[in-house]
Amino acid sequence: MGTVEDLGFAAVDHGRVLRKGFPEVVYCEGKTARQVATIALSITRSGNVLLATRANLRQYNAVRNVVRGARFNPVARTIVANEKLVVERGTGTILVVTAGTSDLPVAEEAVETARLMGNPVELMPDVGVAGIHRLLSQASRLQRASVIIVVAGMEGALPSVVGGLVGVPVIAVPTSIGYGASFHGLAALLGMLNSCAAGVTVVNIDNGFGAGFAAGLMNRERPSLKQRHGKRP
Repeated sequence: MGTVEDLGFAAVDHGRVLRKGFPEVVYCEGKTARQVATIALSITRSGNVLLATRANLRQYNAVRNVVRGARFNPVARTIVANEKLVVERGTGTILVVTAGTSDLPVAEEAVETARLMGNPVELMPDVGVAGIHRLLSQASRLQRASVIIVVAGMEGALPSVVGGLVGVPVIAVPTSIGYGASFHGLAALLGMLNSCAAGVTVVNIDNGFGAGFAAGLMNRERPSLKQRHGKRP
């Protein structure tokens, strides 16, 4: 199942890339800068792509001191490294759609994740239902996508609209953006779970990483049964 490296404060699962097709991802919130840097070094030293989420600038500075070429996306709050190891494996384009500009941090997290999994990714920002013509004017981009991630706060209506326009999987991501009655994303979450559009699935509030990862798996070319078991025709 692969090797686990014991760092004392963390057990890095180097075998995850064999089981899941992608290395272990570092969730940075609650970790010290030194802990993040030590885990990042372990992952990159083993020859894997690094993705760290919910990172801050202090953690990034610690990582780049030990990992050459590490890159920080301050909007997505992600740290990535070893991007040269990314293998293109997407069967089509993943489109990430946002209802508003305030949803961009979650959307960017999804973009970074899906790209590191080897997928072509496009971003379509600020096309929410308050100005639905903005979405409809880009119908051709929606139709070309193989998987669509829709990121929205407030009442969370946009995924239902998109789901009614396309015939591909739609992953809905509720965000904690909105006024008091949005209950920090709960209203959007419930609205998306109650979508009447077929083919819409929902991840947790603000979980851009989960959406990007799921989209990457959906968009991946899978080996045939014969290839998996080494059988020949």
